[in-house]
Amino acid sequence: MTKKIVSFSIVIVLLLVSAVYAATTGSIKMGFFEFIAALFEDGNNQMEAIRDLRFPRIIVALFAGAALSVSGVLLQSVMRNPLADAGVIGISSGAAFVQLFIISFFPALFFMTPVLAFIGGAFACALVFALSWKSGLSPLKLILVGIAINAMFTGLTEAFISLGGSLNTSVSGVIGSNLTMRTWKDVSTIVTYGTVGLIAAFALFSWCNLLVLQDKTAKSLGFPVARARLIIAAVAVLLSAVSVVVAGVISFVGLLVPHIARRLVGHDHKVLIPFTALAGALLILVADTIGRTIVAPIEVPASTIMAIIGGPFLIFLLRKE
Repeated sequence: MTKKIVSFSIVIVLLLVSAVYAATTGSIKMGFFEFIAALFEDGNNQMEAIRDLRFPRIIVALFAGAALSVSGVLLQSVMRNPLADAGVIGISSGAAFVQLFIISFFPALFFMTPVLAFIGGAFACALVFALSWKSGLSPLKLILVGIAINAMFTGLTEAFISLGGSLNTSVSGVIGSNLTMRTWKDVSTIVTYGTVGLIAAFALFSWCNLLVLQDKTAKSLGFPVARARLIIAAVAVLLSAVSVVVAGVISFVGLLVPHIARRLVGHDHKVLIPFTALAGALLILVADTIGRTIVAPIEVPASTIMAIIGGPFLIFLLRKE
């Protein structure tokens, strides 16, 4: 219990410190006390710029990190695979492809992109299940099929952008993973759908715990295994899809964070899910802040930072498992 309390406390403190640092560092710089004072002032031009440009970016990074991390926890529970992640097995790329398609040919439906991206992600998830299922779930086959599905949708997206020329040059930036120029409208989208998904994920923690059991054992206890898998997977897809719509495709978050979180707070999803949300929010915020400041004024997308970290980590997990 002490380890869990210490872990939560450290993550929360680091999250607050990182948020303040992200808000006060960059082309507009402010000291900590100056920043706190400016929060309660009217007419401070620097603070107005920070409110309009940095606050939305910080909030989007926090919710995207939380959504992707919790999505990873849920998928790993459903698929019984510690390597499952929305970015690795193609859910994020499926959502991104549908989003790009809708923006290009049906711009009037732009306000429905979170729902339509969810459908794209759900289709990718269904493909992974359908192609890897053979008398039960095979963890190795599942991850291999998922990587293939991810490659397929990524290739389709890149081909679509290349063939579309000027049509897609402007809209391809919409699905990019750079958090630059995110607005309060983006905040509204990710906070609304993300909050629903995160609350639903926490409400399903007992089901996630029961999915650790073998299917026969769970069914003998009267647990609806198939229905639970379907509902939990749907919540995971919702979280990853809304993250894709607002923050772009960022892989490895749902792989990296849950694995570390289990070492710190254990396997009970009642504790694991909220801790993973906090740790994921911290990771993406730190990655975005590093990418924004390390070679300023050039920005390195958070997805690039995560790929640099996540690639070697995936290799490490594959060798260990």
